[in-house]
Amino acid sequence: MHIVDNIENLRAILETVKGKSIGFVPTMGALHDGHKSLIKRARLSTDFVVVSIFVNPLQFGINEDLAKYPRQVREDEEICNSLGVNVLFLPSEDAMKTLTEDTTLVTPPVSMMSVLCGKYRKGHFQGVATIVTKLLNLIRPQVAFFGQKDAQQVAIIKRMVDDLFIGVKIESCPIIREDSGLALSSRNQYLTPEQRREARALYGALNCAYGAFLAGERQVNVLIDLAREVLEQEPTIRVQYLEIVDPVSLQPLQTIGEEGLMAIAAYCGTTRLIDNLMLKVKKPIIAIDGPAGAGKSTISRKLAHELGLLYLDTGAMYRAITWLVIDKQISLEDTEAIALEVAGATIELYPSDDLKLPVTVRVNQRDVTKEIRTPAVTRNVSGIAAQKAVREKLVKLQQIYGQQGGIIAEGRDIGTNVFPDADLKIFLTASVKARAKRRSHDLAQQGETNIDLQQLEADIAQRDFLDSTRELAPLQQAPDAIAINTDNLTIEQVIEKIKQFMG
Repeated sequence: MHIVDNIENLRAILETVKGKSIGFVPTMGALHDGHKSLIKRARLSTDFVVVSIFVNPLQFGINEDLAKYPRQVREDEEICNSLGVNVLFLPSEDAMKTLTEDTTLVTPPVSMMSVLCGKYRKGHFQGVATIVTKLLNLIRPQVAFFGQKDAQQVAIIKRMVDDLFIGVKIESCPIIREDSGLALSSRNQYLTPEQRREARALYGALNCAYGAFLAGERQVNVLIDLAREVLEQEPTIRVQYLEIVDPVSLQPLQTIGEEGLMAIAAYCGTTRLIDNLMLKVKKPIIAIDGPAGAGKSTISRKLAHELGLLYLDTGAMYRAITWLVIDKQISLEDTEAIALEVAGATIELYPSDDLKLPVTVRVNQRDVTKEIRTPAVTRNVSGIAAQKAVREKLVKLQQIYGQQGGIIAEGRDIGTNVFPDADLKIFLTASVKARAKRRSHDLAQQGETNIDLQQLEADIAQRDFLDSTRELAPLQQAPDAIAINTDNLTIEQVIEKIKQFMG
């Protein structure tokens, strides 16, 4: 990892990676699991990752905590190095030109700066916008990653890069929380154990309003009153604001249409905390990833059935293409012939209301439901799935299914590639031995009699290796996914765990 503190050296290093996609994570240091999730997301999505640490004086007010803001550069360096960061940029105030009183400032729309935090932190978002613009101009990333905890900041930066034609995609990443629900923040270390317990009320208030929203309540004043009732149970918490706004324009709402952003700022002792929750009418997308045989298909189907969501068996799609290639006697190495065949293929999935029956799969109008589960398809599906033309076609098809929400999709890269913004991400794991036994049971139920358990174990281990090492969309746990080992759990127990995370 390069550690750079001056602009000239930074530019020299970036000059050597032209042609690669650059992911950028701007921070003020004191890195925690929330920051780590941003870095991991950048590592998954881009070729070359730059992290900056700069405690920006322009975004602190006169009576705010600039002087005591936590600084732990050595620990942050170790974290970045362990996560595979390519460049850690540690500019000085002099290098960032924040020491002069007449420095150029970037001013976002007043309507977006004068609400929520901006009402109480004059000049804050102007300071944020100025430094972020400088960093984007210096690094010129393809994608910059920000945490959704700072929802107002994310909305302002998205508007800024659009208005100023800055060629970067702003990726908003999910809030990472402690087990209690408290949103991770560098300022959490100021809290005493008792204050940390009290601070749980912020997320509790948001969740209370969210429950009413899911039950059909759309009036903002009613939802805010419900949240306030929860907060009043912790009289030591002093609420600065509690509002519901449009997530793009940040303007206050009276009634929620498609979606609203519920945001809160409150003091717990002398520590100011913020949190938010998106209230969406659109049904959720649940991504369930994991290696072959971890129980994804069965669990996803049952969960979708119980929740009234559409089950999207992406693994069956890849198996269908693999069967087609074998049936057409195309060499697995002939990528051009495979691409041509895939381009003209139609794949249709028909989930059955009877959970004992597999999803019906048709390729070019032929029912291949049984054929795609044979050992020959199992052995070759990973190699076919790694081919660019195959993945591009099927990912596009899967994303079409997800446009309206309300689906549970399972596969190898659903949470990292197909639906990176899924509302809930689960990563199911299990030992090779347990997965081989499950596959043996499935094959026996399908009428197979010549089953070699050792060969199944070898096939699964080989597929794990191929899936996790392939260049295109490898099998990896998304940074914000919840891992569940299914070895000693029944299907019903796994489903209940997932439901708890949904709550």
